[in-house]
Amino acid sequence: MAGRFDPLTRAAVRGGRTDVPATSAPVPAPGGPPATAAALHRSWAPEGPVDLGLTLGPLRRGPHDPTFRVTADGSVWRASRTPLGPATLRVAVDRTTGTVRAEAWGPGAEWMLDGLPGLLGADDDPSAFVPRHRLVHASHRSRPGLRLTRTGLVLESLIPTVLEQKVTSDEAYRSWRRLVRRHGEPAPGPRTAADLYVMPDARTWALIPSWDWHRAGVDAKRSGTIVRAARVAARMEEAAAMPPGRAAARLEAVPGIGPWTSAETLQRSNGDPDAVTTGDLHLPGIIGYALAGDRDADDATMLELLAPYAGQRHRAARLILLAGRTPPRRAPRMYRNDIAHL
Repeated sequence: MAGRFDPLTRAAVRGGRTDVPATSAPVPAPGGPPATAAALHRSWAPEGPVDLGLTLGPLRRGPHDPTFRVTADGSVWRASRTPLGPATLRVAVDRTTGTVRAEAWGPGAEWMLDGLPGLLGADDDPSAFVPRHRLVHASHRSRPGLRLTRTGLVLESLIPTVLEQKVTSDEAYRSWRRLVRRHGEPAPGPRTAADLYVMPDARTWALIPSWDWHRAGVDAKRSGTIVRAARVAARMEEAAAMPPGRAAARLEAVPGIGPWTSAETLQRSNGDPDAVTTGDLHLPGIIGYALAGDRDADDATMLELLAPYAGQRHRAARLILLAGRTPPRRAPRMYRNDIAHL
């Protein structure tokens, strides 16, 4: 999805892309707020509509994610650890013009703003998707603002995904909240961002003691996987610039990371439109029921049903999930195993 940058903030072409440093707010006076409170600003005019909730929603890990917030005015706030350091990003869409307005704070602010188009789907090509089922067509038509995000940050998506292995969503979200708040750092920026936190850096993840993992409800298998990935963080982050097959192989070289975890990660870090999630407890049944009335579908059946969407299977799966046609519940919820209270 192409787009243009506001000529007031983007004026020179570099490497085929319009790209110059973002404009900055004035430097705070001595004795005033810390320097990180000075914002960098950027505007971007996408060619088509962008729905912030649909596009950025997959980055939110539960309703109380300390790295993500949606405010009453519809703005999305994110706190991230970029290659240049912590950053806070605020994104909003002008409903009249469709222009995206963004501001960022912290050492990684410019990095975040440079990645704004990718974050909002500029590297995504919705025109490559052709609906093959009536339900998918209806879901696709009713959500023109859906774009596949690309953060360019691997550990940021990998670690919470590992926390979600073999546990309920609520358990994983609680673990993420506790670990980020205890071992991360307050996000840079204004008071509005005061309750946001930046996740720990790779070294801190690798040094979290066993008792803190336990208190956060994380078993040794998942914590071990995160520690191993953190120890090769640079190698993990390289996957953000790799083609899909190589990127998945790079992640899965770490013991404890399999196809489910790599797909869930690359959907977010790389914006991979074909990274279909296999090994999921519920997804095959949802896809099977929505497309063929088969609530007992397994991974093989799901992949067969999604075969017409080769190259776009992740987008197809998202549209099916958004359609809301799920099989009636007939089994108890997944057992909650809260090791923090054992």
